[in-house]
Amino acid sequence: MIVEQLNIYDDFAEFIAGLSPEKIMAYHAPDRIQQRVEYLVQQKKDGLLTLAETQELDKYFVFEHIVRLAKARALKLLAK
Repeated sequence: MIVEQLNIYDDFAEFIAGLSPEKIMAYHAPDRIQQRVEYLVQQKKDGLLTLAETQELDKYFVFEHIVRLAKARALKLLAK
């Protein structure tokens, strides 16, 4: 028996994409968030990231993953 792996991120992305595909496609992180992520990525490259900053960066990456999934699903909805 093959068991399908459930992914909460996929389910949530599907949900938010269905709310307003147009708004999901138009969403971009605010500049202040982009700047913070860029700073954290540079700190990581330089080997200067603290544990708290690592956890913060990980949260941004999870959020980005969800947004990308939602945009992919929104694009499918808009193409119908």
